[in-house]
Amino acid sequence: MPTLAVVDQPLPYVARLERRRSADIDLVVIHCTELPDLATAREYGERVLYESGTGNSGHYYIDADGTIYRYVADDRVAHHTRGYNERAIGVELSNRGRWPDWLDSRRQAMQEPYTEAQIARLLDLLRELRTQHASLRWIAGHEDLDTTEVPASDDASLRVRRKRDPGPLFPWPRLAPLGLQRLPAGTP
Repeated sequence: MPTLAVVDQPLPYVARLERRRSADIDLVVIHCTELPDLATAREYGERVLYESGTGNSGHYYIDADGTIYRYVADDRVAHHTRGYNERAIGVELSNRGRWPDWLDSRRQAMQEPYTEAQIARLLDLLRELRTQHASLRWIAGHEDLDTTEVPASDDASLRVRRKRDPGPLFPWPRLAPLGLQRLPAGTP
């Protein structure tokens, strides 16, 4: 089988991210960017947010046309899911999600479907990651791991989920043949 085509576009601060061993990776977290396009996601990923000189980003990004980009190498800890980064690879699917009103209680529906090209490349990527990381056995959505509720931006008396990705249109059943187990809610 030919090697999976991945476009390497390392973030400027990748060398500052903590290193890790392949044996430490046992989880993939599926995200959606909740932004209008991949260029905007890249801009967000390049923002330095921490004293370490790093920011928030997944490892892989899959555009609507199925192109896979690697912003952070697997041997680095990317900041994509609070409490799980050291053990997880973050995969972001370009999708508007709730953008631009992420926390507006009236706009919590995620209605943009994922493209067939994205899902096909995601399946290819997950197969490849399984061959590269022997400990990889779990998968989760960002919404499974970050269940925090925050005040709604339109009405502070209401609470909304901080993270809802990849959302209700993500085709979880298509991932079943890969043999990754869905991480149970509340698992540390």
